[in-house]
Amino acid sequence: MDWLILILGLGFLLGGGELLVRGATALARGLGVSPLLIGLTVVAFGTSAPELAVNITAALRGQGGISFGNIMGSNVANIGLILGFTALVRPLGVHRSIITRELPFLLIVTIGASLMALDFFLGEAGGEAVGRIDGIVLLICFVGFMIYTMRAAKREREGNIFMEEVEEAGEGPVMALPLAALLTVAGLAGVIGGGQWTVDGAVAIARVFGVSEAVIGLSIVALGTSLPELVTSLAAARAGHADLAVGNVVGSNLFNLLLVLGSTTVLRDVPLPEGGLIDLAVMVGLTIVLLPMAMGERRRINRFEGALLLATYLIYVGWRTLG
Repeated sequence: MDWLILILGLGFLLGGGELLVRGATALARGLGVSPLLIGLTVVAFGTSAPELAVNITAALRGQGGISFGNIMGSNVANIGLILGFTALVRPLGVHRSIITRELPFLLIVTIGASLMALDFFLGEAGGEAVGRIDGIVLLICFVGFMIYTMRAAKREREGNIFMEEVEEAGEGPVMALPLAALLTVAGLAGVIGGGQWTVDGAVAIARVFGVSEAVIGLSIVALGTSLPELVTSLAAARAGHADLAVGNVVGSNLFNLLLVLGSTTVLRDVPLPEGGLIDLAVMVGLTIVLLPMAMGERRRINRFEGALLLATYLIYVGWRTLG
């Protein structure tokens, strides 16, 4: 039964990823905005839903260590595993706005959240922890990010920037907005539900083979909450929508730090667990490295760079799991 749940979960993940990419790109065309903006908002929010659900539950149960590990581990996985593996499969072109606006903003937020965890700014939580005031600051920044993104979408629609690109590329007719929205919602449901089933099946199988709870938490569960981003990015890259793939990862990392961490810490302080400093350092390091990679030759993350990101992630997970 556990194997059946695992197989069904993987099937829903793959099918949901295809539907999500098709629906999201059609939604972008119907609204006259770029897939990048849809990736930074609709898709990023949907694929971050597992992290939000896990963290809210953990906060209500007083499991701060799970909350911390889930957010930091997911952000590391988004860059190291998802962007690394996706670029290894197909090199990823990076939109200019990602390099000039979203990535620098992500770097600032990543460093800022890390300093909050070390109580560099505010020490109201007592000890090294992200406290309630920190969470309010993060949520305010999230609102600012959404306002900025919506204004960018409005500028695109008014300038018909994306629709001009579509016409030049000779794309087919625009899908009706209700159908595009339905495909997007169905795809999100598939990747989220499929991710949960995959995690449940994998955890049950791991327990049968005597794998410890710690190893399960650091590997299977952390990977499971990032499966929606992985499947969506791979499907987008295969369909030739690199902007959607990169926007999904950058947007998800921003959502995780601003919305998920902010919401969690408003409910309950999130302490820095043992080994948490290493997690923060790896998260900040990968975010810093990503910027020059994106700014490289032809604004493209190539296969070699993807392999480096993936190798870094695997070494990190192996060391944290076995160390």
